[in-house]
Amino acid sequence: MIYQKLETAFGNLITYYNLVVDKVEINKPAVRGDSMFDKNMILYGPPGTGKTYNTAIYAVAIIENRSIESLFEEDYQTVLKRYNDYKKLSQITFTTFHQSYGYEEFIEGIKPSLDEDQEEQLQYKIEPGVFKDFCENAQHLKVTNNEQELEIDARVWKVSLGGSGMTELKKDCFKNNRIRIGWDEIGEDLTQEDIEYPSTSVKDILDHFYNIMSIGDIVFSLGDQKHIDGIGVITGEPEWLDEAEYKRSRSVKWIAKNIHEYVYDLNGKKNLTLRTVYELKRISIDNVNELILQHSQNEEFTVEENKKNYVFIIDEINRGNISKIFGELITLIEPTKRLGAPEQIKVRLPYSKEDFGVPQNVYLLGTMNTADRSIAMMDTALRRRFRFIEMMPNEQLLNGIKVGDIDIQKLAEVINKRIDVLYDREHTIGHAYFMSLRDDPSIENLEKIFRNAIIPLLQEYFYEDYSKIQMVLGDNAKANDLKFILDTPIQMNAVFKANPDIDIPENKYSIQLAAFNKYASYIGIYE
Repeated sequence: MIYQKLETAFGNLITYYNLVVDKVEINKPAVRGDSMFDKNMILYGPPGTGKTYNTAIYAVAIIENRSIESLFEEDYQTVLKRYNDYKKLSQITFTTFHQSYGYEEFIEGIKPSLDEDQEEQLQYKIEPGVFKDFCENAQHLKVTNNEQELEIDARVWKVSLGGSGMTELKKDCFKNNRIRIGWDEIGEDLTQEDIEYPSTSVKDILDHFYNIMSIGDIVFSLGDQKHIDGIGVITGEPEWLDEAEYKRSRSVKWIAKNIHEYVYDLNGKKNLTLRTVYELKRISIDNVNELILQHSQNEEFTVEENKKNYVFIIDEINRGNISKIFGELITLIEPTKRLGAPEQIKVRLPYSKEDFGVPQNVYLLGTMNTADRSIAMMDTALRRRFRFIEMMPNEQLLNGIKVGDIDIQKLAEVINKRIDVLYDREHTIGHAYFMSLRDDPSIENLEKIFRNAIIPLLQEYFYEDYSKIQMVLGDNAKANDLKFILDTPIQMNAVFKANPDIDIPENKYSIQLAAFNKYASYIGIYE
């Protein structure tokens, strides 16, 4: 009877246990999508365990929605080639956090730039950071017109085609798939230095039309102060038309025409003005996508949401100030808070005043060196939102590597066992330090590895407590000529007069360079 009650009780607890370990989700299990991977992951472990090396495998696996095991079965160079191809397609971005990295570089900030015409004049512009730019790229819709895919960018422009309402110029533009502006009297060639513009405003408008607008940008046609009446995609470079007026033109594919869409709220509660051309910086790309999806139900266009996976890699994620870098986005990266999720959240960004959210198809993949900073020291908010994947030294990968009679696998295993006892497992030494010996199994290469990598690492770990370094390397049981760290008794009388009343170590330590090119010095580590 008691056993039956216990079995029932444990059965009831399983659901809550699974919820805690993220096995099930409330109400909508499909938040994570069809991918087998978590949205936010961190590969963590001691130095030299292949964390950065493995980000390429994980990124390709996420994009192709394949298991990690299947990628490990492939040749690494083949996987790396696909990784670089995805980087060129902007599906993968790689960045490294450091102490000076901030919100302005990651999300958005006000950054200085020199005026192109007056190089000595400094301007300040609101620029998107790498992560915001990456998220907007991941939201680009796939728009097809007559089986031809249109290039879509995140930049949105408002154009006035002859003013507000339905004008003759707007009718022409809607009919002939283009936008047109005037100031014909200035002439076609705007590269001459002696051009007299009617005003600075006109000069800026023409500069935007010719130099800043680009193929793939979105254009909204002005309806009135709070509405637009057309949505198009720029498909051509500027042209000069031999027509009566409004000779400056750009080809546009109109996805929607003769609509009456309220955009006042989307534009940060700012009215649209009659200014001929200007950028709508407050309207976010997901708002634009919603408008396009809403108004593109016609036979000419096929509009699909972006279903591709995108991977944003952050190397050394624990070296940055997480609160400073992520800001309010620390909440937005949660799977249940992303765009399209039941509890989706958007925030109003402080500089651009634009609503922003993190799309479902963006995956965050970080790396973390446990020797640099313990997980226990990590920002709690970050720890709760990431799945941690431990990557420890795998000495089996060193199997068969020998330098003369030196067994590299045994050497690495013994060193790591001793570090684990004297310090902890998070400060062991990764197998990657020794992998170059597979191609160059020479004593010279092994000497270089020990002198330039292993010894400095041990000095850092043990704060130059050379007695412990000796124990790690087995020097405490070697003949003096085979010791990497040589200990020599201090002759007090030879150094000081009388007997100083202070604690002085019995031995002094020095690195014995002659031991590094002796095979017996390395064999003595594990025998």
